[in-house]
Amino acid sequence: MRAVVTGGAGFLGSHLCERLLADGWQVVCVDNLVTGTAANIAQLRQHKSFESMQHNVSEPLYLEDTVDAVLHFASPASPTDYADHPIATLKVGTLGTHNMLGLARAKGATFFLASTSEVYGDPTVHPQPETYWGNVSPIGPRAVYDEAKRAAEAFTMAYHRTHGMKTRIVRIFNTFGPRMRIDDGRAVPNFLTQALQNQPLTVYGDGSQTRSLCYVDDLIEGIVRLLGTEYAEPVNLGTDDEVTMLQLATRIRDLSGSSSEIVFKPLPEDDPRQRRPDLTRARKLLNWQPRTSLDAGLTKTIAYFRERLSPPGY
Repeated sequence: MRAVVTGGAGFLGSHLCERLLADGWQVVCVDNLVTGTAANIAQLRQHKSFESMQHNVSEPLYLEDTVDAVLHFASPASPTDYADHPIATLKVGTLGTHNMLGLARAKGATFFLASTSEVYGDPTVHPQPETYWGNVSPIGPRAVYDEAKRAAEAFTMAYHRTHGMKTRIVRIFNTFGPRMRIDDGRAVPNFLTQALQNQPLTVYGDGSQTRSLCYVDDLIEGIVRLLGTEYAEPVNLGTDDEVTMLQLATRIRDLSGSSSEIVFKPLPEDDPRQRRPDLTRARKLLNWQPRTSLDAGLTKTIAYFRERLSPPGY
């Protein structure tokens, strides 16, 4: 079995490539390295079933030989990244999705879309089930990501209905773990980098906004299980262990043994107040649930960040 993973040098994509290789797949990693890094897949290059290519999937991609699955994970994924690359974010979610659907259709492959909890926007329903249509500003600063992913889901369902293609859609909630970029801009990398350098921890607003943080290994297990089903509707994956940003900052400070103080800054525009998945569908369909506690996941992630932040030879 041969899989194409777009965004394969990114945080999630590299973990997915690694898991697919372990499961016996041949893997083609496609990444333009705008937010992914070659270091994330360096250890995979020695694997005989792994190949990588630098390519922007907003442009058409042509591959020789068979392809059994196209897993589209390419996109800037943090507010910092899509603020820096707004048009590229829109293009990879729309043109990139269209191109990868075209590749999957030409090869008779299953198409797997990495969508996001951001399709729910700043939700008025809590927790968020897959049946909720969301509360998204189409012109706000986060719209380039939110609306691109909503369009990607529409593209995917259109190809499924029109061409009878095998498609899967996962809506990924906040995920963390090793291989997140130090300058990623999301809460966990921000807090970890600040805590490990004993800098003030920056909490936005009053810190009461919530996120549900899933460890990467649990998420990848859910993705692999979803790929093996025949289910075309969206499926939430994440954890329903919800914490406030102030609680998260405090926990990271304590686990890393930091002396950082906590400082408060204004809340960014359109920042969601709360985020927690309804996991009923995933539990029933996939017999899946997250198994790694927040503290256990943070401990592993702290070790990774500590190594990255240590000076050479230290």
